[in-house]
Amino acid sequence: MQIRNIAIIAHVDHGKTTLVDCLLRQSGSFRTNQQVAERAMDSNDLERERGITILAKVTSVVWNDVRINIVDTPGHADFGGEVERILSMVDGVVVLVDAAEGPMPQTKFVTGKALRLGLRPIVLINKADRPDARAEEVLDEIFDLFVGLEASDEQLDFPVLYASAKQGWAIDDLAKPHTDMAPLFDMIVKHVPPAKGEPEKPFRMLVTTLEANPFLGRVLTGRILEGSIKPNANIKALTRDGKLIESGRITKVLAFRGLERTGVELAEAGDIVALTGLKEATVADTLCDPLVEEALPAQPIDPPTLAMTFSVNDSPLAGREGDKVTSRVIRARLMREAEGNVALQVKDAEGGDAYEVAGRGELQLGVLIETMRREGFELSISRPRVLFRNDPATGQQLEPIEEIVIDVDEEYTGVVVEKMAQRKGELTEMRPSGGGKSRLVFHAPSRGMIGYHGEFLTDTRGTGIMNRLFHNYAPYKGPIAGRRNGVLIANGEGVAVAYALWNLEERGPMMIDPGVQIYEGMIIGEHTRDNDLEVNALKGKQLTNIRTTSKDEAVRLTPPRRLSLEQAIAYIEDDELVEVTPSSIRLRKRLLKPEDRKRAKKAVAAQ
Repeated sequence: MQIRNIAIIAHVDHGKTTLVDCLLRQSGSFRTNQQVAERAMDSNDLERERGITILAKVTSVVWNDVRINIVDTPGHADFGGEVERILSMVDGVVVLVDAAEGPMPQTKFVTGKALRLGLRPIVLINKADRPDARAEEVLDEIFDLFVGLEASDEQLDFPVLYASAKQGWAIDDLAKPHTDMAPLFDMIVKHVPPAKGEPEKPFRMLVTTLEANPFLGRVLTGRILEGSIKPNANIKALTRDGKLIESGRITKVLAFRGLERTGVELAEAGDIVALTGLKEATVADTLCDPLVEEALPAQPIDPPTLAMTFSVNDSPLAGREGDKVTSRVIRARLMREAEGNVALQVKDAEGGDAYEVAGRGELQLGVLIETMRREGFELSISRPRVLFRNDPATGQQLEPIEEIVIDVDEEYTGVVVEKMAQRKGELTEMRPSGGGKSRLVFHAPSRGMIGYHGEFLTDTRGTGIMNRLFHNYAPYKGPIAGRRNGVLIANGEGVAVAYALWNLEERGPMMIDPGVQIYEGMIIGEHTRDNDLEVNALKGKQLTNIRTTSKDEAVRLTPPRRLSLEQAIAYIEDDELVEVTPSSIRLRKRLLKPEDRKRAKKAVAAQ
């Protein structure tokens, strides 16, 4: 059977995973009455909740006796480590673009990588049934994007289809009747070259994704470039530079059939398979026949730009909600994560019981923390900090710069430009994008963007859309002002009292409800001024046996300001931590005792 290997690449929320669901249904991979979750490819709980794809996944359909292996890739730049590896497995890409929004930053990010690998694109303009669709203009924008990404003449001669993945049709001309996805299947078979391989050579395969399975052990997925593989075959694993990692025996050869992985007796060159049986091989390693000496070239991965410190939760409430609280368990979990996710780097931090985790951005690290808390971990998380570099030629300090594309109603452009200027953002483009909206493009330091998203949504009344993308390293842009307000810090341990919180409201907005367990050094609210203030949230109303003529006033509290995990991480300063447990997110001072904080402040001032 002939094989086609394709990746579907698109910006977040342009309908990529919905399209894959539709292809699975129309190819007969699901029975007509089969119960399948919406967005079946987003199997991870966090993916379903956030509506984004985090992990690349492979599925397979058969169309007219041709097997099409489809890879659903993450669209968010924070998960670019996944994207780079995936593209080395495929021979063609379907570039999916929203008919109203047009090409967006993540479309540019992944398409640029695909074009550099020489892959020929098929352009699919999705959501063509939207009332605000502007398919022809979007097609011109895509062509301009490809030219800007230095596509070859062959790549610029791309076929175009218009589609509605939700309604289940694709067509090459919107004037024609549209019924199903057959034109897309036919285009893939015709336009994407058959999967090449050299079956007569000894077996070689590059590992592109890794998964730890409780029953099968390490599951290594990749595309067979040479030879064939059977269960029980002896193979070895080599590093990028050809050093031997381990030798072993393959216990299972798993091929992708619909949404299932099924065991096969033989897999040949060109197919995408998953192998089990090895204990140490990881992503970017070469699995090969014992006679092979040369490793396959692996794609370099963009460097991490942001780091956080993960440490043991040492607050007075530690161990009450989670069951994984020791540094040994936290370290093992982080090392396991770094093994399968090459965009993450984990190393021991100074002072013991803490680990520095470096990644692509706040979203990627936020997803890791959220996953760990759901697994029962308790952690203390520091404020994110960007990773600087030194220019080898001049010795100058360089920092990561991001390209930020903002779509916003024209009435809010002034406040957005002002706020971005405060964060050292440089406006590089400003143009109307139709419907009373403007598109603004900035180049801004990554550190200036930490925590801005929530403020941006407030400034634009929730109507603005912001997309960020790593651009390059540039000379340090100078200091950026941090949070302007101080915080209200609890001065004792106990249960917060409604009456006390009511009296504290004039000092600033609260972040906790009455009846919540608090401790000394915990942050319970935001101060209206720029200094921190220690307050008593445990003090109840003095009761006497004398009744006054006026009725006792009922305590009416303003609803507290509740921060999500990402908001909390972005809110804290360097001397603060976020305490993360399976059921709570608390803010606290790094040093809980006021005298310790004063001593540390004096030590910093004396330097």
